[in-house]
Order: sequence, then C-alpha cells, then structure tokens
Amino acid sequence: MEKNYISISLLLVAVAYTLAKDLGAKDKKDTNEYKPKLPQTLSRGWGDQLIWTQTYEEALFRAKSGNKPIMIIHHLEDCPHSQALKKVFAAHKEIQKLAEKFVLINLVYETTDKHLSPDGQYVPRIMFIDPSLTVRADITGRYSNRLYAYEPSDIALLYANMQKALKLLKTEL
Repeated sequence: MEKNYISISLLLVAVAYTLAKDLGAKDKKDTNEYKPKLPQTLSRGWGDQLIWTQTYEEALFRAKSGNKPIMIIHHLEDCPHSQALKKVFAAHKEIQKLAEKFVLINLVYETTDKHLSPDGQYVPRIMFIDPSLTVRADITGRYSNRLYAYEPSDIALLYANMQKALKLLKTEL
C-alpha cells in the first residue's frame, strides 16, 4: 500500500511539474511572440509628424495641384545605409521643418517611372521633382557614380538641396 502512495505521489509531482513548465512557456510566448504590432505609418520612421503620400501617383497629383515640389526617398527597410540616413533625417529638426513644404513620399519599391532612376536603382536615393512634374537633375548629392545618394554625413548637403528645390520653385513662378 505504501508503494502505491509513493507511486501516486511521484506521478502527481511529475504531472504538476509538466503543467507548470507548459504554463511558464506559454506566458513567455504571450509576452514575446504574440505581442501586437503597431501599424506602420506612411512615414516609415522618416518623420512621423510629417504628411506623407501613399503612392507616387498621389504625390504627382498633390504636387501639381498644390504647386509644391516632391521629395522622393527611395530606401529599403533592411538596408543599413537607408536605416542610418533615416535616423539622421528624422532627428534633424531643420530638415523636419523644411520637409513640411514638400509633398513627401518614401518608397520601399521601385516605381515604373524610369526618370526616377536615371543613374541606376540604388538606395538610399533622394530626388526632387518640381510641380511641373520635372525631375530636378540639377539637385544632386556629392557622388559622381550615384548622383542622388546621401549618407548621414551628407545631411547638411541634403538640407541645402531641399532649400535649393524650394528656391527654384519660387524663381520659376
């Protein structure tokens, strides 16, 4: 009889241990694996307080109807160069303020408009388009082999190019 009690006790301890282990694992999954993800905004981290357009076609329409230049940012979410530029861009207060004067779009895909990749499809690539829907080939970065590329260290040049795009708009009016 005593052997039965010992066997039943060991069995109960084993079952209790297994159940407790499963519950602990389930709690871990609940906090990590099943954590609800927040919806991604159109800014994709480039400036959450700015107004971003969803499609290239929408940006073209808004530029023409609002008489504003477009600033188009081509990037990839898993590109370390894009991520580094995004971090500096989002933190630069003057750029964020100046960006309010543009129709903004950031694309993680290539458009069918070949004018947006005149020197190749690389990222990050920032281009300006005036309200007449002309790509401003005269507003470039510092690299001769990637004309529209910017690095985090080029943030002052990007700011100057944004000012140039707005100044050209005023002189063309």
